Amino acid sequence: MKARPVVLLLGPSREALSGVSTHLNLLLPSAALAREFDLAHFQVGTEGRSEGPLRRWLRLAADPLRLAAAILRHDAGVVHINTSLNARAYWRDLAYVAVAKLVGARVLYQVHGGELPQKFLGGGRLAGAFLRFTLRLPDVLVVLASVELDAYRAFVPGQPVALVPNGIDCERFLRHGRPAAEPQAPLALAFIGRLAREKGVFEVLEAMRLAREAGVAARLLVAGAGPDEESLRQCVQELDLRREVTFVGVLDDKGKARLLGQSDALLLPSYSEGLPYALLEAMAAGAVPVVTRVGAMPDVVTEGQHGLFVPHADAQALAAAIGSLAADRASLARMRDACRRRIASAFSIARVADDLRALYSTLLKNHVRNRRLGRSPT
Repeated sequence: MKARPVVLLLGPSREALSGVSTHLNLLLPSAALAREFDLAHFQVGTEGRSEGPLRRWLRLAADPLRLAAAILRHDAGVVHINTSLNARAYWRDLAYVAVAKLVGARVLYQVHGGELPQKFLGGGRLAGAFLRFTLRLPDVLVVLASVELDAYRAFVPGQPVALVPNGIDCERFLRHGRPAAEPQAPLALAFIGRLAREKGVFEVLEAMRLAREAGVAARLLVAGAGPDEESLRQCVQELDLRREVTFVGVLDDKGKARLLGQSDALLLPSYSEGLPYALLEAMAAGAVPVVTRVGAMPDVVTEGQHGLFVPHADAQALAAAIGSLAADRASLARMRDACRRRIASAFSIARVADDLRALYSTLLKNHVRNRRLGRSPT
């Protein structure tokens, strides 16, 4: 029996609270990929780890060597690096790209958000030349959004760049649906994500205050954790939103599905994003998104058909959107159904697995180690 080619997936702990961890946890058990490849996880980064500064520095310094050993031990043909175009991830993962190439593996470099390359590292001429050189080291770049696809193709012409939006297991979000709420019932809202200013969650609280002043009945459940949690709790006290806003902490998959299935809308007015899983999960559950035009969100949501767009850092616009949804429950119900159809048709994990299977197969066709060991190319 011929051995299947090995793909090494780099990313944070599978227990970490991040979009990349969700991505890994959907791919690693994928039966569609397992039919052709052996997938192995190589943990990088600090998410999901509890360690002191010295231990963290020593581990990060040793990780490139550990990666080289893992590639050789598994005889990995493809190293799939999950990264983001921010300073911390870029410099760390550049070492992994170099190591993987030096030991003869093919590299798929998937960018989960961050800045566009034209603005990264300050956008200067020398910085741009260096970034362009390093982005040519991987064998293929993978992005989540059409705006990123255009930007990367323009920045590194000739370098293969593929668009592979995130996908989810839609089935588990269909189990907790509920009938449309009565017109006079308070609008059930949810926020799921990292509790940090750049997610727009302070504007969400201010919008709840403004909506209440306008006579809109709404209740918000905030799920997640993050650096600004205490400040947000204090903000709820200061705005006297204790009746309208409840913090529910970090939820597991079942808890998220239940929350979203009981929500009329998801509020996610982020300042920047890649393609957040919270958006896809909410839409699969029928929670109508109120979001900003950042990252891949405009690729998923059509204004007035699946949800509403608001400018970032604009609590007034967010409050107006909440009021609009509360006032027109028929449109809310129509968008709810359209959301579910949209995610099931274009953003399933089966589609993601098929897209990656094709990319892995292409990379392995001419892989030197496969020929040396007598494996048949995929």
